[in-house]
Amino acid sequence: MKNDVRTALMEGFSRPIRDPLWGHIYLTPQLEDIVKSLPFTRLHRILQLGPVSIVYPGATHTRAGHSIGVFHLAHRLIQTLAERGADTWLTGVGVRSFLAASLLHDIGHFPYTHSLKELPLAAHEELTGKAILVDPLKSLVGKSGADPTMTAAIVDMNFKTTDAETRFYRRLLSGALDPDKLDYLNRDARYAGVPYGAQDVDFILSRLEPHVERGVDIDSKGIPSVESLLFSKYLMYRTVYWHRDVRSATCMVKKALIVGLEKGVIAKEELYDLDDQGLFALMSSRSRVLPTLSLGEYVRNGRTYEAIAEFSFDETEPCVELLDLNKRSLIEEKLAEKISKQTKTSFARDDVIIDVPEVVSFETGLFVIDEDHVFSESSALFKGEMLGAFRKILRTARVFAAKKYDFCSSPLQFGKNLIYSLL
Repeated sequence: MKNDVRTALMEGFSRPIRDPLWGHIYLTPQLEDIVKSLPFTRLHRILQLGPVSIVYPGATHTRAGHSIGVFHLAHRLIQTLAERGADTWLTGVGVRSFLAASLLHDIGHFPYTHSLKELPLAAHEELTGKAILVDPLKSLVGKSGADPTMTAAIVDMNFKTTDAETRFYRRLLSGALDPDKLDYLNRDARYAGVPYGAQDVDFILSRLEPHVERGVDIDSKGIPSVESLLFSKYLMYRTVYWHRDVRSATCMVKKALIVGLEKGVIAKEELYDLDDQGLFALMSSRSRVLPTLSLGEYVRNGRTYEAIAEFSFDETEPCVELLDLNKRSLIEEKLAEKISKQTKTSFARDDVIIDVPEVVSFETGLFVIDEDHVFSESSALFKGEMLGAFRKILRTARVFAAKKYDFCSSPLQFGKNLIYSLL
């Protein structure tokens, strides 16, 4: 291994952090200063899984713990790849930049997990890149031996770069077997108390080979590990991340913020750099001006809406219009009127919310060296038709409503046909 790469990987890691998942994780004094900085300590106040704790009370771990775990796995990954020949195109500065990027990859993340997705906000990766390029992080990253510009470019894919080493690190940090995924699946399963996410990280690392353009390749012995990871991701989404009550809480917060932004009661810049409690405090402070923002208080107190309809979302059908938030809001208003008439109960626009999950990606492009083709051609399970079935099952659209009426005993049949009638 080249001396500068060896130094970057092995020297100065003297400050231990005890992690409940990976045991002792060692930082350099300079990386420890980053962990103690104000931008990073905000992550201690953001739950990794947001509203999941409504369903799984143990799931109260934070973005900070996850970020340190990602750093640990990134360190193990890059050391393994360097020992297997990647050091021929790696540099000491590059390795340190990759490690800093792995530690800081979520520094711009929004509060309350993905409730702020779909809103007209900058991507959290873009916010992360910008945060790394200003003090205090710029100076702290530089003192760690990393290049702040390279570190930002590794995280923010929109950051233009022609540097091959930077592109290599990008593929490591965001790929089929990236340290982010390996940590969050294991960590989220541990804290939620479910068995689905556990991965054999030691074995996975043993099957990886570096490739300057593709990032990492595997051999055929690693195929079952990739299948396990992808199936675990499917199960975690189905049972934990997109549990019906979790989706209810998520769309309630999202609905409140959408209306707040539309009415100008909240400015998008106010949503950057908040932690979970700051988000709820902001919503509560403006709820007298805009009652819709009271949805945040309902969620904080565990009062979620009831699912009154659910159906598989298919973009080839008329319901594709639901992806337009403005149209969705109008349909919700019409739906509230229709439900009010049929139940003889007063439902306002804010009492009915349509939830459409995003498409879940399953990365199957890993190259299998000894079979000379991509993973999807080797796997008996993760082929096009099966992947399509997984995505279809996960992309369940729902209509949630305030609990003003006993829908369970109602003869009404709510489903996509009712939605279609309003399009």
